Amino acid sequence: MNTEVWIEFLKQNWLVIVIALIVLFVVLNVVRTVVKWALAVLIIAGLLIYSGISLDQIKDVVSTVTDETIDTVKTEALNMMMKEAQEATYVSNGDGSFSITAPNLQLKGESGSNEVEVTFRGVPVGKWEMNDTIRSYIDSARNNTGSNQG
Repeated sequence: MNTEVWIEFLKQNWLVIVIALIVLFVVLNVVRTVVKWALAVLIIAGLLIYSGISLDQIKDVVSTVTDETIDTVKTEALNMMMKEAQEATYVSNGDGSFSITAPNLQLKGESGSNEVEVTFRGVPVGKWEMNDTIRSYIDSARNNTGSNQG
């Protein structure tokens, strides 16, 4: 979605947008029931349809933003793994599973599995497939724990 298109749309349709916003605020302030939200949704949908934005375009933008956010978080977590590898502690749970804890990261997995659950700064970020960085992080955590206990 091009910002120039939005600017041009706003220049050409500013009066319609202002009227719609005024009607929206009046509806939200006067009507105090479910009807209020139904009217608000209709007004917003009317503006979107009038502007020529399709639901597919909105879905594409949301999908793109979501993918970029996930990629950014994953990159940040992998960088944090390299920085915090010396502080990571490995705990074997006895049932074949393990957990690794560092100040900003937590990994949980099972020996022989090709996936680990990653928590970054207290927020679960999903199951990730093993890669060289994660394997190196696990090995470093094992070595840290072994040298701390020995």
